[in-house]
Amino acid sequence: MQKLVIEGGVPLEGDIFLHGAKNSALPILAGVLLCDGETVLENCPRLTDVFAACRILTHLGCRCMIQEHTVTVRVCDLRSDTIPEALMQEMRSSIIFLGAVLGRTGACHVSYPGGCELGPRPIDMHLDALRQMGAHFTIHGGQLDCTAPEGLHGAKIHLPFPSVGATENVMLAATLAQGRTVLHNAAREPEICDLASFLRTCGAKISGDGESTIVIDGVEKLRGGTYSILPDRIAGVTYLGAAAITGGTVCLRGISARPLENMLPVLEQAGCRVYPEPDRMHLLAPRRLRAVPLIRTMPHPGFPTDAQAIFMAMLSLADGVSVLEENIFENRYRHVDALVKMGAKIHVSGRIAVVTGVRSLSGASVAATDLRGGAAMVLAGLAAQGRTEIRQISHIDRGYETIETVLRSVGGRVTRVDDDN
Repeated sequence: MQKLVIEGGVPLEGDIFLHGAKNSALPILAGVLLCDGETVLENCPRLTDVFAACRILTHLGCRCMIQEHTVTVRVCDLRSDTIPEALMQEMRSSIIFLGAVLGRTGACHVSYPGGCELGPRPIDMHLDALRQMGAHFTIHGGQLDCTAPEGLHGAKIHLPFPSVGATENVMLAATLAQGRTVLHNAAREPEICDLASFLRTCGAKISGDGESTIVIDGVEKLRGGTYSILPDRIAGVTYLGAAAITGGTVCLRGISARPLENMLPVLEQAGCRVYPEPDRMHLLAPRRLRAVPLIRTMPHPGFPTDAQAIFMAMLSLADGVSVLEENIFENRYRHVDALVKMGAKIHVSGRIAVVTGVRSLSGASVAATDLRGGAAMVLAGLAAQGRTEIRQISHIDRGYETIETVLRSVGGRVTRVDDDN
C-alpha cells in the first residue's frame, strides 16, 4: 500500500500536459473487441483502470501490448465470452464490455462490476435496451448470463435517463447488429463522441453523437485502425482547480476550451481568469477565491458530477457561501468528512452541500473514499498549512496518471511513499 504526502502552501506555476481521457479509453478498449485485426490506440492513459481493461481483453483472447501511451490490441477469434468476477470487480466500468462481447459473439457471461462506491448505479437501463435488440438475460448468484439466440437487431430505444454507460453499451452492441438502431435521450458527453469517432474510424455507421438522438446502422464487420484518444477534461479541470486553490498560474497543454465549456464559467465566477487558445488553456488564480452561489450537477451539457468534489475543495477556501446540488449519484459526498477534518466548513443535507469558506485549511491524515473525492483531498492538501497524508490512493490511480509527478512539475510538494499502516 502507498500514500501521498503533501506539504501545502505553495502556489502552482507552470505547464501541464494532459493524458488521454479515462472515460474515453475504457469504452474504446471495449469497442476494440468488435474490430478484426490490429488496433492501435494513441494517447491512452497509463491508469489502473486501463490496465484492468487490457487484462479483460487478454482473458477474452486478444493480444495486448502497452508501450508508454500507446496500446496495441490484436483481435483474432475470441476464446471466451465470459469475464470472471475477479476481473469485473476491478472497475465499475467493466459493464461496458457487455455490449461489445454480446455484439461480437452473441453471448456474454459477467458478474456485477466493482469500482467506486458512489451509491446505486443500476444496470437496468443497459439490460432493458439490449432486450429490445433481441438479448435475453438470466441472473443468478450475482452472475449475468446474456444470449442473443437469433442475433442482435436494430430497435428504437428511449432511455429514461441519459446514462453514459447505457448509451455506450447500446452503441457497441448496435454496431454489428442487423438493421438500424435509433437511441433517444442518449448521453451527450464528449467521451460519447470520442467512442463514436473511434467506431467510425473502424467502419461503423453512426450519426447524431453529441445530440440527444444517436442513429447506428449495423455493419457486417469492423476493421482495426489507429486512433488517438481525446485529452481528459476531468483531469484538466482538476489541475486547473489545483492552481485555483493555491493561488497559482498554470497552462494546460493539448486541450481546447470546448470540452471544458460547462466548467470554465464556474472557475470565472470564483474569480479565476481563464485564457483559452486552440490547443492550450491558461488559468490565473486570484489571491482569494469567491464563493459560487449554486453548482448543480446535471447530465452533459450540464455541470459534470465528476467535477463536484474538485470544486467543493476549491470553494472551501472561497470568500462567502457556496451551494452544491448533486443530482447524479446518491453517495457522492463521501469526501466531505475528510475536508472537514482539514478545517473546511461544510454542511450536507440530502443532495445539498453548503460550503462556507474558511481562511485556511490544516494538513491532516485522511483516506481517499473514491476517485474524485481523493483528488479533492489532494487539492485541499496542496492549499493546507502543514503536512497532509492521503491513504488508499489506489482510488486516485484509477483516473490520474502519476498525479504526484504532474503536481511536482508545477511546484507542488507531493511525494508517494509506502504506507506502513
